[in-house]
Amino acid sequence: MTSGRIIFLNGTSSSGKSSIARELLDILDDGVFFHLAVDSFNAMRSKRELEAEELDAALRRTRMGFHRSIAAMAEVGNDIVVDHVLSEPWRLLDCLTVLPPEDVLFVGVHCPLDELARRELARGDRPSGLAAHQYDLVHAHGDYDVECDTSTANPRECAQRIKELLPHRPSPAAFTRLRRRYLTGSQEPPTAKHSLFG
Repeated sequence: MTSGRIIFLNGTSSSGKSSIARELLDILDDGVFFHLAVDSFNAMRSKRELEAEELDAALRRTRMGFHRSIAAMAEVGNDIVVDHVLSEPWRLLDCLTVLPPEDVLFVGVHCPLDELARRELARGDRPSGLAAHQYDLVHAHGDYDVECDTSTANPRECAQRIKELLPHRPSPAAFTRLRRRYLTGSQEPPTAKHSLFG
């Protein structure tokens, strides 16, 4: 059985990942793609109030389960569009550990901070300052197969660029390069102070 392809969109909250994912599902015509979003997994959790420590543990388990769900779907041949926020170094390491690196097209979704703040305010469903908090963290590793700036290209244009690259994925892929750097080398994933995009 051939494993599925994984288009992995990484960016801050309100950067436009979900909009790009919806466009990808509309224009990708050489397989059956599923959009797996970390927000959808978070929304499945029970609504009772949790203490901070319990909430942190639940969120970590949720994200670990999310990563393994992506891997399981792809392993049996499903093509996946992932919508995630790699705002903690362990999330990237976990994805590098459980996802087949050469099957992943790693996409950096960028947007300037002032535009993120404007979108966040307009949405009204995100804590104020969330995108600013994530801004220096999500792209700190600094390596992608393709990058998009949603302040200069609309979601359809970003999706089209990704679609065009999908059959011509670079080799080694960004996930392979990052695995070599962080899992087989001695480097630790960078934190915000090491960000290449800040």
